[in-house]
Amino acid sequence: MEPLDTDMEDTMREPRQATPGSRLNALLILPSLGILLILFFIAAAVFQFDISGLVDTIMGLMILFFIVLVGMLFWALAPRANRANKA
Repeated sequence: MEPLDTDMEDTMREPRQATPGSRLNALLILPSLGILLILFFIAAAVFQFDISGLVDTIMGLMILFFIVLVGMLFWALAPRANRANKA
């Protein structure tokens, strides 16, 4: 019977290359939040919820979402640090 090969070889895993649109995929969270907000408005219209007290909060959230969108766009479209500049 042959002895088992129990020698473990440490292999270095290289980081996988990110696809060009992988950062842009993170932006898909914002339309889903927008869809939830629209569903909330539809539910308020159908079931006659009183949302007059929530108007300031909803407008604050929309302004916050806009600021987050601008920040995420700058992050998603920025050149990667590990990419070599070819001039």
